[in-house]
Amino acid sequence: MSRPDRLPAQLPRLLVERAVAAALEEDLGLAGDLTSQATLAPHATASASLSAREAGVIAGLDLAAAAFRLVGDGVVFTPALADGDTVAVGGVVATVTGPARLVMSAERVALNFLNHMSGIATLTRTYADAVAGTGAQVCDTRKTTPGLRAFEKYAVRCGGGANHRYALDDAILIKDNHIAVAGSVTAAYQAAEAFAGHLVAIEIEVQDLAELEEALAAGARVVLLDNMDNEMLRQAVAINAGRARLEASGGVKLDRVRSIGETGVDYISTSQITMAAQPLDLGLDVTIGV
Repeated sequence: MSRPDRLPAQLPRLLVERAVAAALEEDLGLAGDLTSQATLAPHATASASLSAREAGVIAGLDLAAAAFRLVGDGVVFTPALADGDTVAVGGVVATVTGPARLVMSAERVALNFLNHMSGIATLTRTYADAVAGTGAQVCDTRKTTPGLRAFEKYAVRCGGGANHRYALDDAILIKDNHIAVAGSVTAAYQAAEAFAGHLVAIEIEVQDLAELEEALAAGARVVLLDNMDNEMLRQAVAINAGRARLEASGGVKLDRVRSIGETGVDYISTSQITMAAQPLDLGLDVTIGV
């Protein structure tokens, strides 16, 4: 796995702390960590190592750090890696020291974020490596876990992928249903152009080569080629002749992603990198307890 050339921008601290605080509130409930209170003395301290039980790409260290910071005073979280770094089996990701009750109370929330996001980064890196050298870039979609979109899309960037639009309000994507209601590709695109401000991007989805030609004639600068086989994608690239940026999408899985990239499209979007990623197995093991 190669590290992405451009590392992701840092997540906003307010966004991180709000999500982590909600997760801690959910886990601690009204009475706190009963197990730790029952078994650990108030003055007990612990030193722990957060390490990888399988190889992968790390993402979500800021959220893990926030979990230990927000749970109470005295816990020190020290990363050994940065988001976007690869880790081997047994590799240390971070160390944690402080009051034992607090370390144990924050453990699950920290790992839930870190394991989930690292799983997405790891799968994304596999897709990105698969298309290396083709000129195509792997992108995510809006198919994300409700409430976690910002973090999942950040994890995609950690893995070397790119982000599609974040939500319905940051770009216009004209899909087949919009075209059906508007009446035609041309009508839908012209309406979008009339509506959009000068900084709002417009992309239009097409189902076949005839619709592609209509979209290009209407002035489309970004076109989504939906559920086309590789031969049709190659024909679309030839018809386009560099006029617009082309995105291939629809049922893209790892076994096909490189062949799609080799057709000459600019982008390949897939929900697999967010929706099918397995959590990366990371664990927290106490090395010293006093």
